[in-house]
Amino acid sequence: MKTHTQYIWFNTTKKREYINITGEVEKALKKSGIQEGMILVSAMHITAGVYVNDAESGLIQDIDEWLEKLAPFKPDYRHHRTGEDNGDAHLKSLLIHHEVIIPVTDGKLDFGPWQQVYYAEFDGQRKKRVIIKVMGL
Repeated sequence: MKTHTQYIWFNTTKKREYINITGEVEKALKKSGIQEGMILVSAMHITAGVYVNDAESGLIQDIDEWLEKLAPFKPDYRHHRTGEDNGDAHLKSLLIHHEVIIPVTDGKLDFGPWQQVYYAEFDGQRKKRVIIKVMGL
């Protein structure tokens, strides 16, 4: 089995941002030379996440609104007693989760027809990163 590791860095411009990283994941797969296996894509920050879904702007807005309803920005999270103000970002990350595993078949991401990989940022406006780990033959 072979492995290939690559990092993607982001400088997000908004507090909450959803970035389609499918192209970067495909580049990492191509660079790895792996034809059969899997790819782990994981946010390396506890206030971010990675998910697979449709690349449709209305859906992205729906996801953002849903997350804000479930974990709204508010001043009274216990986490804020530490001097932080991002309690909601930690909760949103738990809802989205921090990583996905994507199958690789014949050297390609083995997706359904509309699936794309997204990086979800919930406490942005600073440098963040994602790890892409390709494993297989």
